[in-house]
Amino acid sequence: MNIPVVDLNQYFEGNETDKISFAAHLGKAFEEVGFVSVKNHGIPADLISNLYQAVEQFFSLPESNKRTYEIPGLAGQRGYTSFGKEHAKGSDAPDLKEFFQFGQMVPDGVPSPEDYPRNVSVGEVDAFNDLFINAYRNFEKSGSALLSAIAIHLGIGENYFNPHILYGNSILRAIHYPPITQEPKSAIRAEQHEDINLITLLVGASADGLEILSKENEWLPVKAGPDEIVVNVGDMLQRLTNDRLKSTTHRVVNPPREKWHTSRYSIPFFLHPVSQMSLACLDSCIAEDRPKLYDDYTAGQYLDERLREIGLKK
Repeated sequence: MNIPVVDLNQYFEGNETDKISFAAHLGKAFEEVGFVSVKNHGIPADLISNLYQAVEQFFSLPESNKRTYEIPGLAGQRGYTSFGKEHAKGSDAPDLKEFFQFGQMVPDGVPSPEDYPRNVSVGEVDAFNDLFINAYRNFEKSGSALLSAIAIHLGIGENYFNPHILYGNSILRAIHYPPITQEPKSAIRAEQHEDINLITLLVGASADGLEILSKENEWLPVKAGPDEIVVNVGDMLQRLTNDRLKSTTHRVVNPPREKWHTSRYSIPFFLHPVSQMSLACLDSCIAEDRPKLYDDYTAGQYLDERLREIGLKK
């Protein structure tokens, strides 16, 4: 499935009319499909390439080395999470992946310092930490522009999200789906799920496999151009907009048998607000024919609940 394509340059460099037009296209795509492909996203191609190389080097380290970066008590929010630890909400079957997570970096004096554990530094891979810092800041910039456009579309003011995502709890996750070495019990590398956060930005997955569930209840493979990133709505934005913007169900399926020997790498950026942000449905998204669907939660309360549901937090 070729998902809708938008050009972020229209927002970054356009006039007011261009921004409104971009916001309308983006909003329509999110309301109808929930996924969009973004070109001219502002994340340098050489940074993406170098990040993927570093990630492949990390996951090729011996298991004993990788486990030294798995920190008990962090619910997988920083550092390494070993194979089979995470599962989709409502599923007991573990996803066939291992991953490494890198989070927000804040100066002294930011409220709720407990929300920001220190990142886990990797010494065995050259420039690993610098690449993650650089990529994180670039993703923040692109994600912020996309949220500003969403705010225009929703009529809540272009800057609505800015104070909520400054030092937000966003996560840059590097995922490795290892080769399949025996007849799998399931055809699914990552079971069907919706993302927790506001929006997710996925850059350059190394192989096919991502599928989304259409409104006709069909699984469709997602195709994006080589210089595009895939962006989708998460559950927090769905709650905030009272289902006006829908969080689309998606999964990662196993490759065909002739490609079982290959790994798949994927690097999504899960854009989160600060824990204190209210996810109470926006008044502008509640109407007589669209009654309020969700209880009032903060982002922190919702994240905590979901981390328990997917098995990362006890």
